[in-house]
Amino acid sequence: MEYTQLGRTGLKVSRLVLGTMNFGPLTDEADSHTIMDTALGAGINFFDTANVYGWGENKGHTEEIVGSWFAKGGDRRDKVVLATKVYGNMAADGEAWPNHDKLSALNIRRAVDASLKRLKTDYIDLYQFHHIDRSTPVEEIWQAIDTLVQQGKILYVGSSNFPGWKIAQANEAATRRNSFGLVSEQCLYNLAERRAEMEVIPAAQEYGLGVIPWSPLQGGLLGGVLKKEAQGKRRATGRAAAARADADSRAQIQAYEDLLDKHGLEPGEAALAWLLSRPGVTGPIVGPRTADQLESALRAVELRLSDELLTGLDEIFPGPGPSPEAFAW
Repeated sequence: MEYTQLGRTGLKVSRLVLGTMNFGPLTDEADSHTIMDTALGAGINFFDTANVYGWGENKGHTEEIVGSWFAKGGDRRDKVVLATKVYGNMAADGEAWPNHDKLSALNIRRAVDASLKRLKTDYIDLYQFHHIDRSTPVEEIWQAIDTLVQQGKILYVGSSNFPGWKIAQANEAATRRNSFGLVSEQCLYNLAERRAEMEVIPAAQEYGLGVIPWSPLQGGLLGGVLKKEAQGKRRATGRAAAARADADSRAQIQAYEDLLDKHGLEPGEAALAWLLSRPGVTGPIVGPRTADQLESALRAVELRLSDELLTGLDEIFPGPGPSPEAFAW
């Protein structure tokens, strides 16, 4: 496993991030524990979750599964850089009770304590804002965060799904308070979805944030979906199904799979390797449902894409270009 610094911090994290969103809804607790053991054994030390994972009536269950794994001992907690998130509504389904979501000081305090209890730990390494909060002043957010840092409940703070200008606003406000500010941005970024290159990634680089791409395979679209369908191995769903139904997108994905077949590479592994080659990227989040899927992701770390292949991928999936040139002269 390769390691890198998380943004401008001294924290060393693996180039692959273990995503846990499937733990509970799609992967039972025993198999989730096996995946986490396999990941740790392979050198992945960066685990990502969120308080809402588990969804529906089971919100928080994913954190509980991670917590039960920590409770098994063996220095599991000490070896892991633990990231979770706050923003989503944690009230029971059907209840529209105030102050159980977003980024008010009250909800942040309540959410941290609840996550710590579920995770069976006394601190969170990276506490991430899952979305921007348009109604809470940024000064209030940082006041709450500074208190939690002083209490030792969290160490670093990151954002997720923030536009570039919000990253700038947040860190300028942190600077005025002599706070450390955001150290990471978790954003949607992959070969088929490159809009983050316009402003989000440049802003992250300017302010010293590590970029953590989520959905690196665009919901399975970049994982060899056409080949798998032809072989009867998998039926496309979500983004992959929508793209498959569109003639232009289908032709684009076919060209992608043909190019990688020519180079003797597996599509999913190449898509991850491409992200690992991108400037500013700390590591993509992989969310395996099985141990076999994790093994495939691990091979991507050692994969080096040739200049010829990178050029071919750019031709199939051209990026938007930098801002403002992407939409102006």
